[in-house]
Amino acid sequence: MHEYPITEQIIKICSQHCAEAKADKVVSVSLVVGDYSGCVGESIQMYFDIISEGTPCESAKLKIKRVKPKLKCPACGEFFERAPMSFACPKCGVDGEPTEIGKEFYIEEIEVE
Repeated sequence: MHEYPITEQIIKICSQHCAEAKADKVVSVSLVVGDYSGCVGESIQMYFDIISEGTPCESAKLKIKRVKPKLKCPACGEFFERAPMSFACPKCGVDGEPTEIGKEFYIEEIEVE
């Protein structure tokens, strides 16, 4: 449910960008959404389709690029996706540490016309 106000803000930002560019409509919006961001891409898509009606974003294509979380090995510096039931680095076997990778949430690109 928290995706609703977030999606409202995305539409507001995109509509503002459209107006500043003196464009008629938003053609596409590219989002980067980490799996650990707390947002569900499918919910954002659903709300975007509903909330964008009557705005410059109506009929715009929403592109969502998912980012999987990664750990960093403190021994060798390798970034890696955690295997099921393991935190071990695939390169050296030392347990990895959490990183910020996978927590991203931002608008990467707004295409207007």
